[in-house]
Amino acid sequence: MKESWSAFDTFEPHFRPLVVIELAKDTKEETKEWLTQRIEDKKKNGGAQLLVKPLAKEDGGKIDGNENIYLVGASHLRLLLGAETVGLVKECNDNSMRTFTYSSRNTFKGFAEDNHSFLTMAECQYIIKHELENLRARDEKMIPGYPQAKLYPGKSIVRRLLTNGILIQFFPLHDKDELKKLRHTWYSRVKISFQPLDEIRCYFGETIALYFGFLEYFTFALAPMALIGIPYYVFAWEDYDKYVMFASFNLLWSTVILEVWKRCCARMTYRWGTLLMKRQFEEPRPGFHGVLGINPVTGKEEPVYSSIKRQLRIYLVSLPFVCLCLYLSLYVMMIYFDMEQLALDYHEENESSFSNLMLFVPSIIYAVVIEIMNRIYRYAAEFLTSWENHRLESSHQNHLILKVLAFNFLNCFASLFYIAFVLFDMKLLRQSLATLLITSQFLNQFAEALFPYWLQKRHNKKVKKRMCALKMDSDLSLLEQINMEKEMGTYLGTFDDYLELFLQFGYVSLFSCVYPLAAVFAVLNNITETYSDALKMCRIFKRPFSEPTANIGVWQLAFETMSVISVVTNCALIGMSSQVNAIFPESKTDLILIVVLVEHILLAMKFVMAFLIPDKPRDIQIKLARLEFESLEALKQQQMKLAAESLKDETHEGKKRI
Repeated sequence: MKESWSAFDTFEPHFRPLVVIELAKDTKEETKEWLTQRIEDKKKNGGAQLLVKPLAKEDGGKIDGNENIYLVGASHLRLLLGAETVGLVKECNDNSMRTFTYSSRNTFKGFAEDNHSFLTMAECQYIIKHELENLRARDEKMIPGYPQAKLYPGKSIVRRLLTNGILIQFFPLHDKDELKKLRHTWYSRVKISFQPLDEIRCYFGETIALYFGFLEYFTFALAPMALIGIPYYVFAWEDYDKYVMFASFNLLWSTVILEVWKRCCARMTYRWGTLLMKRQFEEPRPGFHGVLGINPVTGKEEPVYSSIKRQLRIYLVSLPFVCLCLYLSLYVMMIYFDMEQLALDYHEENESSFSNLMLFVPSIIYAVVIEIMNRIYRYAAEFLTSWENHRLESSHQNHLILKVLAFNFLNCFASLFYIAFVLFDMKLLRQSLATLLITSQFLNQFAEALFPYWLQKRHNKKVKKRMCALKMDSDLSLLEQINMEKEMGTYLGTFDDYLELFLQFGYVSLFSCVYPLAAVFAVLNNITETYSDALKMCRIFKRPFSEPTANIGVWQLAFETMSVISVVTNCALIGMSSQVNAIFPESKTDLILIVVLVEHILLAMKFVMAFLIPDKPRDIQIKLARLEFESLEALKQQQMKLAAESLKDETHEGKKRI
């Protein structure tokens, strides 16, 4: 049973800053006072019941240039109550995983009233973010000092402050000591070892740890394809008939690795507690807006928006826009083929080393154009998805991922399908695949890590010089840290990272039988990707808020869909080989029917294999079933206790009447 907030005093004598809030420089004083009051006010009054203080000197004076920076923290008691509110799952003394409740706090492993490390810093910051984002207007009609910033009951205050430019940003602080330890064990030394996923999870949260876990798993899963691809490249470079075995292995490989990953993911997330977290009553996302109404399930007041309006926006605006972008992508692809023809004509006329190099120029230019188009489209897709006004964050992400995947798949793979199944040019297919894969990997590494790291180092030097010139008596280390971190880039989540792996999986699974070294380059890229992604998480971007998650979400379905497409593609490539065509020299219809039949059989085998391999290991299934049984038993006992008390009261009332 949840404890009543009014029963607790969440005052904390020792303030520990966890989250930084930066307001605009011209923010009015009455706005600051109102916001800090709402953050500090008790829950029963609509506040967040957190601790907030301005960034100031030890004597209480203001620091020039930092008047609008506030530090947010919370008492140990407040964080424990918040852990119950967000449904964190922790390990009990009997080694089982259960949802944390304050009333049963002493049954959890490692808990003590004076143990402030029972909750990780990432969990504490996640709790504070949850409370800040759920600060909603009550009786206010506008933000004090800003009549144009309208409010209505249920409107997210933080969202309104952000959209009106009053709140610049809010972000969690790094823990310098813990970050230094993590960097040392994670990427500071080049070594062949597993990543410290548990340490990454404790510092950055489950979502990011799960991405790095998938990256590591996918890299190891690519190793067999790479090892088999090398001898195929060396001994059978031009003999496409020998690729039939390679394509057959590809089909089995793409199915098994995705099913085994589900089991590895379930084992990890059970250990981290997120496999048990209840998400069915997900609260509205901060960007969701509408007329205030009542949620029929929870009975809470929250914004309500017509689903009909949302569907009209999706089908009358978003869908036509996506179709237009897909058409534009195909148009650019045809320009690329015109460039390929020009390069080929030039080579046939000149027959020189320079003309031979020119054959690769159209593919390189096209690969760069693809990356530029993908990034521009991403911004448009984000705007449209936000405009559709989805209530839940999960729904918002699913629609965004669907839009981006549709465009990226066509943009990256349409030319390869055209070369393979329209032009029937295996040599050009191999050349285009190699160029697209290598160029995209190089561009991603440069754009995501190397260039931002160089910019960040330059900025850090300027900040250090400015801080040393101030010569203040305040805690320069904290001041310097905040000023450095607030200027860092914001990590936008694992979307782009998963998208890169998804496209890489497509290059390997769809056409690697034509270019067996695709898996080799993918492994080499992922090894460097591990270090560059670790570098950007620790040195380039602000620390992201922790987000609990039980799996990789809709990306699992995306990878599985790609593996299904790979079955069709590889069967078609096998059917096009001269070795298979020699079996049916006269009737191409028989060949097509046989290829379609084999493809259907392989798809059936794939789905049977997916069904036979359990998503969760047997021991995890038993633990989950036991926990569900114990929950039902506890509910029965509680109901019996309430029934006994009710019967006792009725008996007592009856005796009084007698």
